[in-house]
Amino acid sequence: MLTFELDESKLAAPPIRSGIVDRAAVVERLLGPGQGSVIAVVAPPGYGKTTVLAQWAAANAPRVAWLSVDDRDNDPTVLLTYLAVALDRVEPIGATAFGSLATQGAGLADVARLGSVIASMDAPIAIVIDHAEALVSRECQDMVAELAVRLPAGSRLAIGSRQELPLPVPRLRANGRLVEVGATDLAMTSPEAGALLHAAGVELAEPEVEALVERTEGWAAGLYLAALAMKAGGSPGDIATTFTGDDRFVADYLRSEFLDHVSRADVAFLTRTSILERMSGPLCDITVGARRSARVLDRLERSNLLLIPLDRRGEWYRYHHLFRELLHAELVRREPEMLPELHTRAASWYELNGQPEAAVVHAQQAGDADRVARLVLQLANSVWASGRVDTVLRWMEWFAAHGPIEQHPAVAVHGALIYALIGHAGDAERWATAAERTTFAGTLPDGNTMEASLAYLRALVCRNGLDEMRKDARTALGGLSPTSPYRATMLHAEGLAALLEGDLVEADLFFSRAVDEASSAGVVPFVPLLLAERGIVAIERDRWSEARQLAAEALAIMGQHELDDYWTSALVYAWAARVASRQGEVVQARELTTRAARLRPLLTYALPIVSVQALLELARAYLTLGEPGGAHAALGQIEDVLRHRPQLGDLHRQAEVLRGQLEASSGDLGGLSSLTTAELRLVPLLPTHLTLVEIGQRLFISRHTVKTHAISVYRKLGVSTRSEAIDRLQQLGLAPTP
Repeated sequence: MLTFELDESKLAAPPIRSGIVDRAAVVERLLGPGQGSVIAVVAPPGYGKTTVLAQWAAANAPRVAWLSVDDRDNDPTVLLTYLAVALDRVEPIGATAFGSLATQGAGLADVARLGSVIASMDAPIAIVIDHAEALVSRECQDMVAELAVRLPAGSRLAIGSRQELPLPVPRLRANGRLVEVGATDLAMTSPEAGALLHAAGVELAEPEVEALVERTEGWAAGLYLAALAMKAGGSPGDIATTFTGDDRFVADYLRSEFLDHVSRADVAFLTRTSILERMSGPLCDITVGARRSARVLDRLERSNLLLIPLDRRGEWYRYHHLFRELLHAELVRREPEMLPELHTRAASWYELNGQPEAAVVHAQQAGDADRVARLVLQLANSVWASGRVDTVLRWMEWFAAHGPIEQHPAVAVHGALIYALIGHAGDAERWATAAERTTFAGTLPDGNTMEASLAYLRALVCRNGLDEMRKDARTALGGLSPTSPYRATMLHAEGLAALLEGDLVEADLFFSRAVDEASSAGVVPFVPLLLAERGIVAIERDRWSEARQLAAEALAIMGQHELDDYWTSALVYAWAARVASRQGEVVQARELTTRAARLRPLLTYALPIVSVQALLELARAYLTLGEPGGAHAALGQIEDVLRHRPQLGDLHRQAEVLRGQLEASSGDLGGLSSLTTAELRLVPLLPTHLTLVEIGQRLFISRHTVKTHAISVYRKLGVSTRSEAIDRLQQLGLAPTP
C-alpha cells in the first residue's frame, strides 16, 4: 500500500510532441548490439537529454519503467517507492515484494531486493531515471549506483543528469557495462538544427543554419531560443551570427531578443510563474494575480515547446528546466521584492487545495517560519509513520538552518523525538534542550499545550528518575489534545514507572489502556511494543502461556505492517526471542534475536528505559540459546545507557543480575551475536558496491577505523575476506541474496 500520493507525471516519459527533432543517430547508437547495461547521458542543461531518453524509451516500449526525479525524491523511501511503482506499471511485482521496497528506513539492502524483483520478471526491462542531478542525498545517490551494479543481465538502466553521476564508473567500464553520452554526442548537426528551426516556424538558408549551429555549438536549447527570438521579431540574420551558447550570456539574450518582444502581460506571467515546479490554471491565477491562466498556459503550450504538458487533460504543465531557470533569473532581476509574496500565494493555494507538503516548500521559500511550523506539526507524525524519515529530517534541518530552534518549541519537541528514534542521542539532547528554553506557554497548533508537550518530552528522556517521569506523564496527559497520538506514549510511561517499582497490577492496567489508545489513534508501530510490555509483566508473574499468546499477537502485527526497522520493534523482537527460546523453539528464537540485533544501534540513552529493556531481553534470550558473547555485547550497551541515565529504578538491579549470570557462564564470547553497535552499522554496507573507504565516509569514521571494524566482523563471522563475509551474511539472512 502506498504511503503518500504519487505524482503521476513523474512516472511517464514526456510525450514526443510535434516539432521535436528525431535524434535517430544517438538513439540507434544506444540501441545497438553489444551495448552496456548502464547508459549515462550527462550534459549541461538544454542539450536534449530528456528527448533522447524519451525516444530511446519509445524504442524499448512497452517494457520501460520511467522516473523523472526531483527534490522530493531525496528520501530513500520515496525514491524506492517510485522505482517500485514504475516497475509495477510494466509488470506486477507482487504485494510482498512491493511492501519490502517501501518501508521505514529504506536502504541499499532494499535496492538488492529490487534487483531480485527485476531478475524474476518475465522478460528484461529498461529503466530510465531522468534529471538525476536532483538527487543530492548521498543515500539516494548510493541507491542509484547500487541499482546500476545489481541490474540483472538483459535489463538496462539509462540515467540522465546535468552532472557526473555517482556511479562506480571504473568498475562499470572495466566490465564493459557502461555507455557514456556527453554534450558532444548530443550536439545537433546542421540538418537536425534545420529541422528544429523549421518545426518552430523559422526558415533559414543553409549557410545561416550552419552559422547558428557553429555559434551555439549545436546546443539544442540555444537553437530553440534563437527560433523563439526570431518569431518574436528579432532579425534572423543578426541572431544567426550574434547568438552565443556561452551560458553567461543566455539570460541577457533571452531578455533582449525574446522577452523584450512579447507582451508585458506574457512577460509577467512567464517570470512570476517560474517559482512553480508545476503549473495549473487555478494555481497560476492565485500566484500571479491574474485571470484565465488556463487559457494562457494552453496558448503558450501550443507555441512554445519549452512549456511541457504533464497530463492529457491540459490541466498541469511545467517549464523546461533550463527555461524555468532563465525566467526565474529574470524575475529576480526585475521584481526581487515579489518573490516572498509569490511563494506565499502559492503556499496558500496548495494548503487550501489539500497539498500541505507542497505548501511547506513554498512557505520555506517565502521565509514564513510560522506557517512552515504549523504545517510540519500537522504532517510530521503521518509522514514519519509512512516511512519517509528523511523528509521529516529535512524539515527539521530547515528550522535549524533558519534561526534558533527554540523559537518553534513544538517543532523542537518533534525534532528531539525523531533524532532519538534514529539513534542520534546527541542531536536529540540538543533539540530537547532547545525546546526547554522556550518561554511560550500557550496552546500549540496541534491542540496540545506547550506545557504538555515539554512534559511529554521530559517523560521520554527520563533524565531525573521514575518519580519525575510519572509526574511529567500525568502533566502531559492533562494538556494533550484528546486526539493526540502522544497520549498512548504517556500511558506507557506511567506503566513503566509502575513496572520498575514492582507494581505489576498497575503496570498491566496502564499498558492495556495504552494499547486501546494507540489502536484508536492509529499508532500501529506502538501497539506491538505495548503488547511486549504486557508480556514482560506476564513473565514476571510466571504466566508464560499468556506471554506466548501476546507474542503471537505482536508478531502478527509486525508482519502485517512491515515494522522491522522501527525503533519500537527492538523490544518486541528481543522479548519474543526470549519467549521462543524458553519454549525450546531455537530456530525462531535465533531469527528473532537477529532481527532485534539489527536495531541495536537505535538503542541509546535518548530513550533510555525501553532501550535498556530491549537489551536486557535480548541478553536473556542469548543466554538461553548459549550465546554469552551476544549477552556480553548487550550488557556493555546497557552500561553505557545507565551511565547517562543513572536513575532508572529496577533496571540497575536487572543489569547487575545479568552481569552475575555472565560471570558464572562459560562459553565463547565471540561469534556473530557479539558484534558491537559500531560493527552492526557496518554490516549492512558490506554487501554493497561501496569500498571500505566509502563506507567510512558514510559512517563518518576514518579509513583505519572502518578497516578495524571490518576485520573484527570477519573474525566474528569466521571468515577472512569481504566476499566470504557477504556469503556468510547471506546464509544468516543478514544480507539479501542476489
